[in-house]
Amino acid sequence: MTPRGWAVLTLVGLTVALVVTAVLLIPWQRPPAPRADQLAALGDLPADQVARSREFRSALRPAGWTALAVGLLVALALGLTPLGSRLVELAGRPFGGHWAAQAVVGGLAVVLVADLVTLPFAAWRQSVLTRYGLSTNGWSGWTVDLLKSYAVSAVIGAVALLGFYTVIRLSPRWWWAFGAAGAATLVVLLSFVLPVLVEPVFNRFTPMEQGPLRTQLVEMAARDGVPVRDVLVADASRRTRAVNAYVSGLGPTRRVVVYDTLLREATPAEVTAVVAHELGHAKDRDVAVGTLTGALGAAAAVIALYLLGSSGPLLRLAGVDSVAQPRAFPLLIALVTVAGLVSAPVQALMSRRVEARADAHALALTGDPAAFEAMQRRLAGINLSDPDPPRWEYLYSATHPSTVERMAAARAHAREAGR
Repeated sequence: MTPRGWAVLTLVGLTVALVVTAVLLIPWQRPPAPRADQLAALGDLPADQVARSREFRSALRPAGWTALAVGLLVALALGLTPLGSRLVELAGRPFGGHWAAQAVVGGLAVVLVADLVTLPFAAWRQSVLTRYGLSTNGWSGWTVDLLKSYAVSAVIGAVALLGFYTVIRLSPRWWWAFGAAGAATLVVLLSFVLPVLVEPVFNRFTPMEQGPLRTQLVEMAARDGVPVRDVLVADASRRTRAVNAYVSGLGPTRRVVVYDTLLREATPAEVTAVVAHELGHAKDRDVAVGTLTGALGAAAAVIALYLLGSSGPLLRLAGVDSVAQPRAFPLLIALVTVAGLVSAPVQALMSRRVEARADAHALALTGDPAAFEAMQRRLAGINLSDPDPPRWEYLYSATHPSTVERMAAARAHAREAGR
């Protein structure tokens, strides 16, 4: 069998594995959130809060969707015309046109062009956040964070690009197999490394101070059977008023992180509800499942890029002879961009199901649906979330259940528990 035949067979196997993993490990059954309860919850929210949240989201929407469209057009312009290959070639010229220079410097140049073209829309978003009082960062702080993000992305990107094209040169016929394995390994590695090395670049983390709340949270984690070494507090207030918490990392790098804004704004019972939600992610190994599906998806993507990128018409459009050339990197970026936009609704659906399961876990663990609903009200009010967003936007990009869905789930849980 030819390498291309093996690639097709491997891609089919990875796709089947990815589908089976998603079917078995993603909670497709939805917790109860009756629409009647959602409408009742929407009516119970202050009308001025709902109006302000919708006004805020309407102000954000043009920048977000325009950036998405412009990013797609730039990716297609660089990937499906000779412009991208010429940019890669030009970036490598000061280094004698060496393949490594084209791979790293040229590849980063392509990504930088796309970032710079969409930068005005990021600034537009920051101006809206500032106008509505959500951002406390200021333009200088925003610029510093942006540069930090570029630097981190450049380091990770340079390592990935150099590794990818080195594999191609060492194994020109079977690079797709080694590249797929490398991409999957990189996803797993980043799940361990990001919480320890990257997150501290943007925030300072300190253990939650000793006191009744910390004791209650640690005892709740022990009762839940979730090994959490500590609960950390992030100094998010230096850039935002938004409240949040999250769980990240695997094994020894797993951490439950609470924003300092959450501790400042919410009651202890509400903080407990949020942390119980995060314990649900840890209990159900959501980070590990996400890492597994991400690794399988990355491996499948590399092989799909090899097969699609080898198409004669696409290569001619990009002005390259082979998808394995560094000059063909813009073509790969164009294909990845299109794939990301097409798969976004599926990824959002999977995320919503996982988040809904964590909500159900929090309700069962705390036994306090009133505190859970109060926390959803507070989250929506401070973060200016649209409590019942437009259906098209919700289906395409919402990674969490809506506020009214979460409030309805709490009410359904209270009825079932006889509260």
